[in-house]
Amino acid sequence: MSDTRVVQVTGENSYEIRIGRFLLDDVVASLGNTVAKVLVVHPVALSASAELLRERLLEAGYEAILAGVPDSEEAKNVHVAAFCWEIMGKADFTRTDAVIGFGGGSTTDLAGFVAATWLRGVKLIQVPTTLLGMVDAAVGGKTGINTVEGKNLVGVFHAPSAVICDLETLNSLPRTEVLAGFGEVAKYGFIADQRILELIEADVELATDPQSEVFLELIERSVKIKAQIVSEDFKEAGKREFLNYGHTLGHAIEHAERYKWRHGAAIAIGMVFVAELARIAGRLSDADVDRHRAVFKLLGLPTSYSAHRWNQLLETMQRDKKSRAGSLRFVVLDEIGKPTIMAAPTNEMLFAAYQEIAEH
Repeated sequence: MSDTRVVQVTGENSYEIRIGRFLLDDVVASLGNTVAKVLVVHPVALSASAELLRERLLEAGYEAILAGVPDSEEAKNVHVAAFCWEIMGKADFTRTDAVIGFGGGSTTDLAGFVAATWLRGVKLIQVPTTLLGMVDAAVGGKTGINTVEGKNLVGVFHAPSAVICDLETLNSLPRTEVLAGFGEVAKYGFIADQRILELIEADVELATDPQSEVFLELIERSVKIKAQIVSEDFKEAGKREFLNYGHTLGHAIEHAERYKWRHGAAIAIGMVFVAELARIAGRLSDADVDRHRAVFKLLGLPTSYSAHRWNQLLETMQRDKKSRAGSLRFVVLDEIGKPTIMAAPTNEMLFAAYQEIAEH
């Protein structure tokens, strides 16, 4: 359609991210004419929508097979990946065939991992159906599954050939799910584009309405930031690490909650934690820390967590994939829009920062 926004990821792994409405034909067109078979990986809850996509693929001449997987983080384990590999093996998928990830961030993470590991890498199209998937998980080529020890500890970088963000898929989402996705949108505001925060602060109802122009602008602004960073740093050797703002503690909270919490809620707490850590280190002003809490309060996202879970969270963070040589690393802000890395903060600093977010 005419008002489809296109964001380009450049560099060695270049592709388009298309943002608009009624983009099913764009999904089909992005496969090209060298693909014969397509595996559509989707959560069981989206079976009806996935069937519509399969029918469109069949009409276009592709052999399309559905792989229904569990919802949420339950999909991201080696057993579910093996289920997908088994389907591909029985259907004789070759190196010129493709995988479509059709669902939320967990589904696109899994689908990407399956595509990356089948025959050492086949074509991947990501079709995120949640706000979180659109602004984060489906963009950038990070794929992964979880283990008992932690989140995304097993994974591989594998760039998609296209990302199709059809805003129509958000219409059926509960409002709580949309607001949770705004955890990542706000993150981009804190690390790179203060205009995102201003739009949320000006009218949170309008900003979080999937039918509004402001919502579309926020998606586009978020995607542009991620696209620019991953274009420069595909394998997280530098600036891409800034995208982990709030994620170290956030992932530990998700692990503690056995992945029953929404990702955006967990990283909201994580961002307040690292804001407090930066304040203790003399890097971030009181006003900027207060702004974190105010934005997340507007979005209905939490800013505190149980005081009694600190030791468990610290242990999980020390296994985090962002740690280096046993030392924890945190993305912190020197001010809004100026992220940097704090390496090896003392346990006393970490504990003090946690006390500022602890629920007693």
